[in-house]
Amino acid sequence: METEEDNSPIAQITFKINQQTQILLDRVAPLILPRWVAWAVSLVAYALRVYMLRGFYIVTYGLGIYNLNLLLGFITPQVDPELEEGPELPTKSDQEFKPFVRRLPEFKFW
Repeated sequence: METEEDNSPIAQITFKINQQTQILLDRVAPLILPRWVAWAVSLVAYALRVYMLRGFYIVTYGLGIYNLNLLLGFITPQVDPELEEGPELPTKSDQEFKPFVRRLPEFKFW
């Protein structure tokens, strides 16, 4: 059942914006090198802005901690091999061997 909230103009605009954003993300997903270059340019521009304004140090500190948390999730395996049985070598020809499964996939890292 659809409620009046689902048919409101704000809900329709929000849905349309979310849909367009998802389309953009789906188009950008395979472009790995341009995403890294855009990230590096954004980082340099932000660092230059902080240096020129001589401010935003607390915000920069918070963003640094957040990015470090994302990086650790990106380089950490999903299953700890010391605590649990990790991925094993395939015993049949139709099985796939995945030696390292990330806790945070690359696209979610972005």
